[in-house]
Amino acid sequence: MKKIIVSMLLLLPLGLAAQEMKIAIVDQQAIFSLLPELSEVESQIAAFAKQYQDQMKSMEDEYNRKFSDLTAQGDTLTENIRTLRLQEIQGIEARLQNFVPMAKEEIDKKQAELLAPLYEKMQKAVDEVGEENGYTYIMSPQVMLFKGSSAIDATDKVKAKLGLK
Repeated sequence: MKKIIVSMLLLLPLGLAAQEMKIAIVDQQAIFSLLPELSEVESQIAAFAKQYQDQMKSMEDEYNRKFSDLTAQGDTLTENIRTLRLQEIQGIEARLQNFVPMAKEEIDKKQAELLAPLYEKMQKAVDEVGEENGYTYIMSPQVMLFKGSSAIDATDKVKAKLGLK
């Protein structure tokens, strides 16, 4: 009996603390898509990616041209020249295969670099809204497993903090 009473007294503060928690939900994707800087960042990323696409197209054109030349001249070339041209074509093919993952990695790095300030700006606004309103937790609906009726949607407050409509 003593153990039950002691256990209940120990758990009592936990129950009181749970009643004081304020939980809010913020739809970060909706807010992020409204940031005015996003269109400029997206155009910078697109321009950066286009440079790699242009380089890839140039390499593909060179490969196709050399392959067509080899095919057209196939029987008129000596065996040594034919072998050299095949090696050259294989070299271009190898460069193309190495280029694709390298280009994707560079584009991903540039994207992360350009988007980081926007994420930081949004996180700062979320933190400020959380502090100003005394929220214990702020969650995103994209990862929420359960939303009780006491959760507060603070998306509009974060939008207002960022000056968005």
